[in-house]
Amino acid sequence: MISALLDGYRHHIVDAHKQPLFLLLVGFITSFAFIRFSTRMIRAQVRWWPGNITPGGLHIHHMVFGLGFLLLGGIGTFATDGGHPWIDWFGLSFGIGCGLVLDEFALILHLDDVYWSEQGRKSVDAVILGILLTALLLTGYVPLGVVPGQDTRWGLVAVIGVNALVCLVALLKGKVWTGLLGIMVPGLSWIGAIRLARPASPWARWRYTRRPRRMARANRRERRLHARTDRARTWLFDLIAGAPDKVPAGHPKAQAVAERMAARALAHRRRPGRGAAATAGGYGPYGGYGPGGGPGGYGPGGAGDADGAGGDPARRARAQRRRRTVRAGRPRTTATGPGRPSGRR
Repeated sequence: MISALLDGYRHHIVDAHKQPLFLLLVGFITSFAFIRFSTRMIRAQVRWWPGNITPGGLHIHHMVFGLGFLLLGGIGTFATDGGHPWIDWFGLSFGIGCGLVLDEFALILHLDDVYWSEQGRKSVDAVILGILLTALLLTGYVPLGVVPGQDTRWGLVAVIGVNALVCLVALLKGKVWTGLLGIMVPGLSWIGAIRLARPASPWARWRYTRRPRRMARANRRERRLHARTDRARTWLFDLIAGAPDKVPAGHPKAQAVAERMAARALAHRRRPGRGAAATAGGYGPYGGYGPGGGPGGYGPGGAGDADGAGGDPARRARAQRRRRTVRAGRPRTTATGPGRPSGRR
């Protein structure tokens, strides 16, 4: 059994000059599995597992070490001209760097520590996609089906161009996996390009806005098909990388998000020429002017009347309380009935 495996490795990997790529894939998978295990142990506060590296109180993310491995592998390959056995070791180093850096891909993308949040799932997407592309290269697939060393044929160039356009259409329709894998496997992206776009994709915003029936079909398909696949994907990602944190309503991060949303709503309502509020001299509910209202006040023709709440003292009181809460930096409350807050903090 072992001898058969060794013979197969020698025939399919070593003799085919794929050992550096194989070691890159091994380093990629091993480093990702190790660092995810490490971060989950640190998150669980296991006593026997070493914690974060914080010299002088500065937390050093593991992507810093990943960049070191990437530089070592890349520069070392050029310095030794890709000779053996150095290229094997540098391939392993490059794979380790890929796993460590892509595990914090979401932090690089958002420039924020979102490792254990919902946005942090983008790191798992990037890692799985990188592993799949490397595995396809290892098994013999090459981008767009091009085989190095063949003479240029214009028919093949036309096929490559059409396939690239189809991959772009699939990506614009929100089919990320189908579009990216279609670059490696010609024909796969046609499935995503022919079918309906996802409702939140750029293609749907551009093409389905004036076609309500098609948008309705896309929404039904999203609820029927993609909801199940998203649940399965979430379960798989939680199993691989751990479930994200459930941020409570009173958490500082949730509070910061609420303040940003309030600021956007204020800027939106203060645009000139929007309804009766602009013509009557009153702005939105977060600091308008009106006769008898004053800065941020409510009165006849002021912000309260602009929102239709001028005759409802309870609504005016709730709006003023929300405005004072946001200004004071406290989490907002949501009303669940007439004059009754929900009590959620």
